[in-house]
Amino acid sequence: MNWTDFLTQQGARDDFLHFGDPEGELVSARTATVLVPLADLGLIRAAGEDAASFLHNLLTNDVKGLPADGVRASGMCNAKGRLLASFLMWHDESELLLALSADLLPSVLKKLSMYVLRSKVKLSDERDKTVLLGLSGPGAAEALAGVGATPSLSMTLGRFGRGQFINLGGDRHLLAVPAAEVQAVWRDLAALARPAGLAAWHWLEIVAGTPRVVAATQEEFVPQMVNFELVGGVSFNKGCYPGQEIVARTQYLGKIKRRMYRVRIEGAPPVPGAPLFAPETGEQACGTIALGAPSPQGGFEALAVVQSSCFEAGEVHLDNPAGPRLSFLPLPYELQPDAKPQPDGTP
Repeated sequence: MNWTDFLTQQGARDDFLHFGDPEGELVSARTATVLVPLADLGLIRAAGEDAASFLHNLLTNDVKGLPADGVRASGMCNAKGRLLASFLMWHDESELLLALSADLLPSVLKKLSMYVLRSKVKLSDERDKTVLLGLSGPGAAEALAGVGATPSLSMTLGRFGRGQFINLGGDRHLLAVPAAEVQAVWRDLAALARPAGLAAWHWLEIVAGTPRVVAATQEEFVPQMVNFELVGGVSFNKGCYPGQEIVARTQYLGKIKRRMYRVRIEGAPPVPGAPLFAPETGEQACGTIALGAPSPQGGFEALAVVQSSCFEAGEVHLDNPAGPRLSFLPLPYELQPDAKPQPDGTP
């Protein structure tokens, strides 16, 4: 039985958004331990003796200095410094793995391949060979122990007999499991964690303030707009890469004019790429939704990239100037001092 059929048999519905009880799964994501098939993420493998140096010259973060058990966020920009993709990267022995939004994988793999030339590197789509799972909650350590994994430090790679796992921070973990082993691993983990869909995982990403570039937002954001440097996704010491001059200039010359905030919205679901409006900008959009999900408290939450002056004025609307109004929630990290969101709700 293939992985998709297996998940359907387990109860997955609506392209893995839920397992039949979306509201209950969201509540569990907030208060209990959930297990999620990360079907909207893809995986690229870079193999060969030049793999690290090849990626180092193209991505926003230091690849050559990545420790064997290290995990880093990174991005790939166009010449104008706009993100073509965001990645989570780590080692698999002498090779490197890049997790990214699945809807971007074909175009990004093609773009990366254009740079190979004489480099001794082989790039491949890893999705048929390795499956990504998400595990989150207070019982995550116990569930990991059930598959022989010892919990690791934040943003550190661990290995167990049937795969790899990454502590994403707190109780959130990502597992990379060979396709031949994933059904057995899922059953073992599901004995201690509730199966949940992508909607629950997206909400957890929003609470964590984790940037993600998808097809609808490709080439929309300079890394700082999605707080990429605040989550360790940019190295300002590694040297050149496409768009590096603009990224560096944004960092060192003046205020960053747009930032990513966590928001709550009643009414219309916030879809990635949806425009945002404020009274001071009139009919001109002042921002964009980066990621949205239903909230355990009802309504929706999102990561929204908003012009800082509009955030400070306090009134931003979804889809049109008279659309649903955003309320701002706290992020787990500091923004620039003059643009800190004030909590008006709790996760």
